[in-house]
Amino acid sequence: MSQTAAQVNHKVQAFLDDLKGKTIDHVFFVACGGSSAIMYPSKYVFDREAKAISSDLYSSNEFIQRNPVQLGENTLVILCSHSGNTPETVKAAGFARKKGALTIAMTFEPDSPLAKEAEYVAVYDWGENAQAINTNYGVLYQIVFGALHVLENHLAFEQAIDGLNKLQAVYDKALKQEADHAKAFAKAHEKEDIIYTMASGANYGVAYSYSICILMEMQWIHSHAIHAGEYFHGPFEIIDESVPFIILLGLDETRPLEERALSFSKRYGKKLTVLDAETYDFSGIDDSVKGYLAPLVLNRVLRSYADELAEARNHPLSQRRYMWKVEY
Repeated sequence: MSQTAAQVNHKVQAFLDDLKGKTIDHVFFVACGGSSAIMYPSKYVFDREAKAISSDLYSSNEFIQRNPVQLGENTLVILCSHSGNTPETVKAAGFARKKGALTIAMTFEPDSPLAKEAEYVAVYDWGENAQAINTNYGVLYQIVFGALHVLENHLAFEQAIDGLNKLQAVYDKALKQEADHAKAFAKAHEKEDIIYTMASGANYGVAYSYSICILMEMQWIHSHAIHAGEYFHGPFEIIDESVPFIILLGLDETRPLEERALSFSKRYGKKLTVLDAETYDFSGIDDSVKGYLAPLVLNRVLRSYADELAEARNHPLSQRRYMWKVEY
């Protein structure tokens, strides 16, 4: 076993071993909410790196209802649900298998319905003590870069796994660097009724997740995730000195979109929180994968901002009005 293989989740490695010799021409990423948001960077990876494999990202229920014509025996479906109980995602796994697709599910709960419904399952770690390579983002990248390596002999697999293995050090330094900024953000925004998020490319899923899962779901603050490339096609009309924005700058090819949006926002807005991946220390990580790993760091930093905001607002991130409490 190579050193790289030894660092890969053993369930992912078993999946990759069985993937050898199979023909896959399309990949579907299928999930809901935050589990869907973590898949945006992986979709970006396939768009940039896959030579003969196309990909799509679907919300679980629409995946079933839309019933993509490409779904079949030469399809890989990657699904995720933290609890493994998300009804739409469990149903999507069964739907994909009936169509003959190969399925691998990610979850924190190894005995969950989703784990039992998918052909393969990879369990990730969760919580403050989870190492970056073993989190949901880390395990998903192991699947994605591993599949590209097996199916297309893609050469970035070792660089990606090595980068994931070094990513915890990046997290730790970035969190220390941003600690005071996170507290200042919380104090400045504790009474805001609306906060927008903006990003592009591999980072858009992070903005989307922070908008719908943190601000709307967990803090009951009105929000919307704006794609930096769409900013000048309507949304920029909303900015003035009173409107708060969180703007993310990554390290991938779409960074110029984010920089352009930031430049305009600085002219007319004052409540801007900017997280720039260029300010974090990616020492030792290969340049070829830094753009793909940047969203993971931005996401981890933003979680610390969420913790501070929840504390300042006296509104725990676990508090809900409807989710898991009423029928829906």
